[in-house]
Amino acid sequence: MRDRLDERTRRAFLAGVAGTTAIALPGCLGGENDGGDTENGGHTGSTNGGNGSETVEVGYGESQTTVSSEDFPEELFIYAVQTGWSNWDAVMDAFESEYGIPLHDDQRTSGEALADIRANAGNQEYSAYNGFYPVGLQAWEDGFTTGYKPAGWDRVPDDFKTDDGHVTATRQMTVAINYRKDVYEERGLDEPETWDDLKHPDIAKDLAINVPGAGAGMNAMLSINHAYGGDLDDLDPLIEYLEELEEHGARHQRNLDRQFTAGEISTYVEFDFGGLSTKYNDDDIDEEDVGVVIPQAPGGGEGAVAAPYGYAMLEDAPNPAAAKLFMDFVLSLEVQELFFEGFVRPIRADELDAPDEFPPDEQYEAATFEIDQVELLEKQDAIVEEILDRSPLPGVEA
Repeated sequence: MRDRLDERTRRAFLAGVAGTTAIALPGCLGGENDGGDTENGGHTGSTNGGNGSETVEVGYGESQTTVSSEDFPEELFIYAVQTGWSNWDAVMDAFESEYGIPLHDDQRTSGEALADIRANAGNQEYSAYNGFYPVGLQAWEDGFTTGYKPAGWDRVPDDFKTDDGHVTATRQMTVAINYRKDVYEERGLDEPETWDDLKHPDIAKDLAINVPGAGAGMNAMLSINHAYGGDLDDLDPLIEYLEELEEHGARHQRNLDRQFTAGEISTYVEFDFGGLSTKYNDDDIDEEDVGVVIPQAPGGGEGAVAAPYGYAMLEDAPNPAAAKLFMDFVLSLEVQELFFEGFVRPIRADELDAPDEFPPDEQYEAATFEIDQVELLEKQDAIVEEILDRSPLPGVEA
């Protein structure tokens, strides 16, 4: 797969993969038992069920079981698996190519998914949740999930999965400063490296930070707060920082990509995924004009949260066999690599080589930190409310 990537630009690859059907994945349904792939974190093989059906062994530990193609639906519904985000286009195409099961293109946010789970409890059309990890934890706490440990579950760091197998992270996004290199050059500005650099009046005057109601925005502000000595119980450092930015014109804003490529804002704070996608996939701006940096604290060190995303199988899922198969598929190394190709760090990144398009590993190693997701779940509503009340930047309630 790496050789294939080397033959084409990232932009060309992503444009082409949506229409392709071939990635080499273990154990397709059409053959004899392939001898398994537990080392890779994939399922353990497929066999003919004797009546024209095919069976596949899935799961890890006490979740190991056999699923049959007889039980697969014509279309699989999983919340927030959607085209245009996290390279799900490629994952969805690869899954259908491998198992003949198309996925519904679900364009919901994580919060919208949770609201629908609550509204349809006991009569679900969807079999699993996939999205922002703390929202998955909320669904777990509310009793809407069930335990399933996919193959490869043991390769996921302990901080990013629940012991009972209800919620498992599959990928991460890291807070980044995304900036217009051409504008910085025109203004004679040094490219940013730390949060302090954004206080420069010529940067702050058209700087945007996503809103606290969005996962990217909240994680950006928790990163700033941490960098200046705050924690989940003390947001004063964040508010003081925002007050300095407000003097020069910074604001909160959603949907930042278009304003960024149009030159209306020169700098925005969100996840690395957003800046990298714009840099390599957006025809409205030259690749060399976009910079992405993982920011450090003022004196160096931790300044960027690595925020997990993942999934949870739902209680009374209408298609549990297909949902288990999909979860195993997503956590396999072959599909974890597809996340990398879509500018998202997979949860098994340590087992893969990061593409050259990402910021250097040293930036991630120097700046990133993790938040206790269970503690964040308990406090996030209060944190959002406090930022809404205290942020001096315009647009905070957008």
